[in-house]
Amino acid sequence: MNFADMLSYADIHQLTRIAQHYQCECNENSKNELIQSILSTVSRKDIFEDHVTRLNIEDLRFLNSILFDHRETLSLEELVAYVQQTKFDLPDAVLSSNPRDTIVKFKYLGWLFNGFSQQTRYLFQVPLDLKDRFRSVLERKFQSELHYTSEPPVYRDEQMLIVEDLHLLLKFVHNHTIPLNGEGVMYRRSQQQLLDSLSVTESLVGKGGWRFGYGLRFKEYPNRLSFLYDYAIYQGLLEEREERLILTSAGQDMLALGKKELLTNMYRFWLRLYKNAIPNLLSLVHWIETCSREWVTTQSLQQVIGPFIKPFYYDDAVSIMEQRILRMMMHLGLLRFGEDEPNGQMVQMTTMGRAVVQGVYVPHDDKIVLPSHL
Repeated sequence: MNFADMLSYADIHQLTRIAQHYQCECNENSKNELIQSILSTVSRKDIFEDHVTRLNIEDLRFLNSILFDHRETLSLEELVAYVQQTKFDLPDAVLSSNPRDTIVKFKYLGWLFNGFSQQTRYLFQVPLDLKDRFRSVLERKFQSELHYTSEPPVYRDEQMLIVEDLHLLLKFVHNHTIPLNGEGVMYRRSQQQLLDSLSVTESLVGKGGWRFGYGLRFKEYPNRLSFLYDYAIYQGLLEEREERLILTSAGQDMLALGKKELLTNMYRFWLRLYKNAIPNLLSLVHWIETCSREWVTTQSLQQVIGPFIKPFYYDDAVSIMEQRILRMMMHLGLLRFGEDEPNGQMVQMTTMGRAVVQGVYVPHDDKIVLPSHL
């Protein structure tokens, strides 16, 4: 339902509050005049854009959350949870503020409406046409703050290598006897042999340090291998059985037929897996896709998108952006990485990456459930 439709169903009390907020001059006793005046005012690009760009960072995070939730209605409890997730870098004293104040503010802006049927009267909706306008305003705001560059002399592009390396992982397990230790982990010698057989090499994980929240075997294996391994395990292509890593019948069939996995499936799995640590990952990837259609410095991208990234234990917003998001998007072939002397590191979406990101949606609660000790 669009903004005009929701105004027509709203009661005169909410219409009056919306009109007062936008300083509309009209007869507040006439529902028709209220609606026409609100529509006339909110339709003005300068007024609408001004209200969006003047939001504080917590309100922008809340707006970002509801923009990328495709559910038609949201409960009060779900909205409250979204508000509570926006205050991650504020002192504890501020956390005691009432989340409902933010929800009321958005209602008086005309950006949230209660449902209009008996079944939805205690639920909330965002006008669909306003969602499009919000995205356009935020896109212009972000792009105006970014540092775009020319193409670097050399860049790294891993398009389709992740798909190829899944095949190579299955082939390696098929051709080798791979023992596992008491915790179900490959010995370091086997890990190194496997890494040497892949298209993209990584260093083994060092001793000590914390590694959790990004996969079943993220603690023991380097980032990209950990993702490949988890994907193969969850898809039933590999199995840890009796202290050995073996190829399942599904893995054998895939290998025998030379079948290659769809990149969209692997991207969807990454979203579901990494959402444990980065709940708003879907929206972050959307903004990276929107902001990186041309070569852009990672430093300016961090400054624009970093405030929307909640730290995860010892993983701060910078490391999450660089290591967990941008680096993994490169491994998935969605981004290419470059670097030059004056601009430092820079990224650009690949054509395939844009198509994949625009074509895949993962619902808010759809994520891989990790064991509680991870």
